[in-house]
Amino acid sequence: MIGYIDCECIIYDSQSLKDKRAVLQRVLTRIKQKYNVSISEIEFQDTWQRTKFGIVSISSSKVQTERELQNVLQFIDSFPEIERTVTSFEWF
Repeated sequence: MIGYIDCECIIYDSQSLKDKRAVLQRVLTRIKQKYNVSISEIEFQDTWQRTKFGIVSISSSKVQTERELQNVLQFIDSFPEIERTVTSFEWF
């Protein structure tokens, strides 16, 4: 089962693209190290305070895939500098 998430976020304290990249680098690196997912910034690369992640997980069952993706979302929510706004799931 393949699970895909579009996840839009706001980075309130970012005053420049450099600030944004520092936050994103820390978040993306930790997610890649901790979870078995692929994640990348897919939109708003030139916007200071907005970002959109594409997150993909593949496993043998939908339950396992959904659990992994939910864990990633909870981990993103644990960062005080990022607020998740719009999240959508797709299954393949």
